[in-house]
Amino acid sequence: MMQNVHLAPETDEDDLYSGYNDYNPTYDTEELENDTAFQQAVRTSHGRRPPITAKIPSTAVSRPVATGYGSKTSLVSSMGRPMTGAIQDGVTRPMTAVRAAGFTKGALRGSAFDPLGQSWGPAPPLEARSEDSPEEKIRQLEKKVNELVEESCIANSCGDLKLALEKAKDAGRKERVLVRQREQVTRPENINLDLTYSVLFNLASQYSANEMYAEALNTYQVIVKNKMFSNAGRLKVNMGNIYLKQRNYSKAIKFYRMALDQIPSVHKEMRIKIMQNIGVTFIKTGQYSDAISSFEHIMSMAPNLKAGFNLILSYFAIGDREKMKKSFQKLIAVPLEIDEDDKYISPSDDPHTNLVIEAIKNDHLRQMERERKAMAEKYIMTAAKLIAPVIETSFAVGYDWCVEVVKASQYVELANDLEINKAITYLRQKDFNQAVETLKMFEKKDSRVKSAAATNLSFLYYLENEFAQASSYADLAVNSDRYNPSALTNKGNTVFANGDYEKAAEFYKEALRNDCSCTEALYNIGLTYKKLNRLDEALDCFLKLHAILRNSAQVLYQIANVYELMEDPSQAMEWLMQLISVVPTDSRALSKLGGLYDSEGDKSQAFQYYYESYRYFPSNIEVIEWLGAYYIDTQFCEKAIQYFERASLIQPTQVKWQLMVASCFRRSGNYQKALDTYKDIHRKFPENVECLRFLVRLCTDIGLKEVQEYATKLKRLEKMKEIREQRIKSGRDSSGCPRGRRDGSAGSDSGQNCSAGSKGERLSAQLRALPGTDEPYESSSNKEPDASYVDPLGPQIERPKTAAKKRMEEDDFADEELGDDLLPE
Repeated sequence: MMQNVHLAPETDEDDLYSGYNDYNPTYDTEELENDTAFQQAVRTSHGRRPPITAKIPSTAVSRPVATGYGSKTSLVSSMGRPMTGAIQDGVTRPMTAVRAAGFTKGALRGSAFDPLGQSWGPAPPLEARSEDSPEEKIRQLEKKVNELVEESCIANSCGDLKLALEKAKDAGRKERVLVRQREQVTRPENINLDLTYSVLFNLASQYSANEMYAEALNTYQVIVKNKMFSNAGRLKVNMGNIYLKQRNYSKAIKFYRMALDQIPSVHKEMRIKIMQNIGVTFIKTGQYSDAISSFEHIMSMAPNLKAGFNLILSYFAIGDREKMKKSFQKLIAVPLEIDEDDKYISPSDDPHTNLVIEAIKNDHLRQMERERKAMAEKYIMTAAKLIAPVIETSFAVGYDWCVEVVKASQYVELANDLEINKAITYLRQKDFNQAVETLKMFEKKDSRVKSAAATNLSFLYYLENEFAQASSYADLAVNSDRYNPSALTNKGNTVFANGDYEKAAEFYKEALRNDCSCTEALYNIGLTYKKLNRLDEALDCFLKLHAILRNSAQVLYQIANVYELMEDPSQAMEWLMQLISVVPTDSRALSKLGGLYDSEGDKSQAFQYYYESYRYFPSNIEVIEWLGAYYIDTQFCEKAIQYFERASLIQPTQVKWQLMVASCFRRSGNYQKALDTYKDIHRKFPENVECLRFLVRLCTDIGLKEVQEYATKLKRLEKMKEIREQRIKSGRDSSGCPRGRRDGSAGSDSGQNCSAGSKGERLSAQLRALPGTDEPYESSSNKEPDASYVDPLGPQIERPKTAAKKRMEEDDFADEELGDDLLPE
C-alpha cells in the first residue's frame, strides 16, 4: 500500500516554490528558427487545429490522478509545452486561469469568437402591462385631466373663453371620477392634492373670465376652506378682485386684508401689490385719507410709478397743494431700472460687437424697456397736466414749476413737451396770442422741438384762414424734420387751400411714406383725388382707411359719396346704411339716404328716413318741404299742415309756407280757416298777388262783401307789376333773368332774385304736379327741392387716441375741409 505513496524530500520543506527560476529551453526564442513545429504553425493553420491530446475518449478507462503525494504521467501539449499542473524535472508547473478570456467550450466546436454575446440576438420583449388593471386606469385618467387643464389654459390665452370654460368643467368632472376610483384602490392620503387644486383653480379662473362671478366665488371658497391645500389663503386676492368688479368695495377691502394677513412678510412684492389694490379700492369709495395711507406706505417701502401717480390723484382730490408737489417729486424720483440708450451704440468698429448690439437693439428686453419708459413718461405728463393749474395761482406758473422739476430729473426731454402742452392749454382757454408766443419760443431750440412747435403754429394759422402764415410755419416744420408726417400733412393742407391739388397730393404721399399709419394724410389724399375727379383712386384711399378705422363716420360718408358720384346708388345706399348704424341720430345722413331712395322711386323707404331725420332735427327746411309735399301727394292735407306751419316759424319772411298752409286748409274743405289764413297773410304781405287772387275767389264763392275791396287791390297790384316788368325788361340784357315775377316767392317783398333760380324760392315737383292749374302759387316753381347733402361730419377724422397726439375738435364740418394735425402735447 505504501508503495504508491511518495513523500516529499526534506530538502524541499524550506522552499516549496523552488525551481521556478530554472531555465526552460522551451522559452528560448533564439532557437525558434530551428523549431520545425513552430515554423509550420506560422506558415499554415496547423497551430489553430485543436490538439489531438485534448480529445479524450468517452470511455471508462481510468487515468492517473495527480495528487500532492504522488506523481502522474506528464502531459505535453502539441507545442511541446508542459500542461498546467504537470511535473517536469521534479517541479510542478504553477496553476493558471482555468479558461482564457473570450474562450468558451463552443470554440472547441468551431463557433466564432463572440466575447459580448452579440450572436444571441435581441432581447425578448417586455411583458405587456395589463390595461385592465385599476392602477393603469387611474394613471390614464390622471393624464387626461392634465391634458384638459392645459387645453383650457391655451383656449383662454387664444381668447376663446367659452371653450376654455367647457374644458375646465370637463376636467373637474373627470377629476372627481379619478378621486372616487383612487379611494377604492388606495388609501385616502394617497390622493393627488396638487391635481385637485389645479383643476379647481383653473375652473374658478375660467368662471371669472366669463364674468360668472357667483360661480367663481363658490369655487374659490371650496379651495380656501380646504385646509389640506397649502397657501390657499392668497387666493382671497382673486376673490377681492371679483368683488371689486362687482363694485362691492367693502367686501373687496375685507378680502384684500384677509389675504394680506395670510401672506408672510418675506413676500414683499405680493404684499405691496395687495396694498396697492386696497388703495385703489379706497379711491373708488372716496376714502382718500385711507388711500393716501396705503400709497404713502408703498412709496416708503418699494416706490413704483402706479402708486406714485395714485398718490398724486388722492392729494388732488383733497386739494392739498404742498403734498401734490412732494408727491410729484417722489414720482419723478422713482428709478426706472433700465439701461441707457448709449448701451446700444457701437463704440468701435469691431464686427462681432456690432453684431451683438444689432441683435439686442430690438429684442424683447429692449421692447419691454421702451414700454416701461413710455409708461413712466405718460404718468409724469398726466400728473403734470393735472396738478399744474391748481398748485399755483395760475396754470402758467404751475407749468413753470413742473418744467423746472422735470429738468432736474432723468426725464429732461419731457420739459419741452410740457411747454408745448402749456401752449395747448392756452388754446383751450381761447388765448391764441399766448399760445402763439409760447410756441414761438421753440424756434431756436433743437430740430425735434422746433418741428413740433412749427407744426402747431401752422395748424393755428390754418384755422384762422391765414394760409400764408400757415404755409410759412409748415415749411419751417418740414425743414426742421423732413420725416415728420404731421408737418407734411399741414403743408399739404395749405397747398390744398390754394387750389394746387396735384402738389398737395405729393405732400400727402410723402407723409404716408414716412408713416404709413398717418390716417390724416390718407384721408386728405382721398379728398384731393375727389377734387381731381379721380374717383377710383379716391375710393381706394377711403376703403384702405376704412380697414384701419372701422367705425369712422367720416370715412363711411366719403365712401358713400364717391359711389354716388360714380352713379352707383345701390352701393351708396349700402354704405349710408353702415353710416347710420354708427351714428343713428345723424339727421343729415338720414335725409341723404331718403333722397337716394326717392330718386330710385321707393317713396315708402324715402318717407321713413325723411321722417326719422325730421324727428332728430325738426328744423331742416328741405326735409320739412319733402314731408309736406308727400302728404299732399297722398291726399293727407291735414297732416301736411303741421310741417308747413313749422316751416313758416323757421322762415317767417317766406310767404310760400303760409300760402301752403292756407292751401291745405282749402283742400281739406275748411274754407273758413283758409279764408282767415289768407287774410292774415294779406296783412303781413299786402303786395302779394297770389294771396289777393285767392281772397277774391274765396269771398266770391262764400258771398262776402269784401270781394270788391280785394278785387280793387288785385287790379292795382297787377298793373304795378306790369309796369315794373317793363322797366326791368328794358333795363336788363336779353340774357338777364327778368324779375317781374315777385309774387308767391321770397322775393315778393324784397325783389332779390328770380323765382326759378333761387333754391329757397321753389317748391317740390310733387307740389307742381298737383291738380288745380288755376292756382298760380302751386305752379310758380319749376325745380325740385335741392337734394344736395352737406357732409355733417367732414373730413376731420377721428385721430388715434394716444398720449402724444392732440386734436382740435369742431362741432360742424364742411364737405371739403382738410384733416388737420397737432404734434405731441
